[in-house]
Order: sequence, then C-alpha cells, then structure tokens
Amino acid sequence: MDILRISRHPELLPQAAAWFHGKWGIPLSAYEESMEEALKAAAPVPEWYLAREGERIVGGCGVIENDFHDRPDLRPNVCAVFVEPEHRCLGIAGQLLAFVCRDFHDRGIDTLYLMTDHDHFYERYGWTYHCPALGEGESVPSRLYRHVWQET
Repeated sequence: MDILRISRHPELLPQAAAWFHGKWGIPLSAYEESMEEALKAAAPVPEWYLAREGERIVGGCGVIENDFHDRPDLRPNVCAVFVEPEHRCLGIAGQLLAFVCRDFHDRGIDTLYLMTDHDHFYERYGWTYHCPALGEGESVPSRLYRHVWQET
C-alpha cells in the first residue's frame, strides 16, 4: 500500500475527487476545487491524501481549514477520513493519520484538529478529545479531537 499526497500526484485528482464524492456525497466540484487549490502549493492547506493498493484507492483523507463546524479558531482540520469496508481493521486509517501528521509537522504545523462522531477510535492514534463542536446544520455537537506532534 502506498500513501500519496495529491499535490505531488496531480494526475490522480479526477479519480480522487470522484472517490471522495462517492463516499461523502459532497459535490464533486467542491473536492475538485479544493484539490486544485492544493496543487498550487501556495499554502499547506488544503491538502488531500490517498491510500492506494495498486491503482485502487482504499482510503483517504484531507486537511482543510475548517470542517464546517462552529470553532473556526481550531484549525486546520483533518477531514473526510474513510477506508473501504473490506480494508478496515488493517491499520490503514492509522497509517494515513500518521502520514498526515508527519507531513504537516514537516511543513511547520504541529497541531491538527478532527471532528467526528466516533468514540475511542482516534485515541489509539494519538489524538485527544478537545471539545464539542457543532457542525453546520446540526443540532447535536460532535467530538472535536486534537493531535499535537510529538517525536517518537
């Protein structure tokens, strides 16, 4: 399995945008625009990552400024974390998250945030619960996690 950064593999943008769109239902154009912005490399955010087995995308995630929640001061945010069901429980999400955290550390950003409804999943990868956050259009808060880089 390879983990790739979209900004280093622009040829994967159409496949990646379609894959994320299929998983989350966000308009395809939103993913395309965000990935196009990543290709400009003017700033570390946004960025998109893929876990691939051969030519097939088996997982992915992105990093955006704000994952549509009411805490814009807590940024940047890991978003759209997804691993194909048949590839779950193989450590792919952990590898993706570790790759992203290392990549952002190398770019001078040591703190990342992530909004989720999962309990106890992200803790195993070094994330800590930070606070509740209300997602756009939601009436029940989700969990906002924080990861601070530490050399291992």
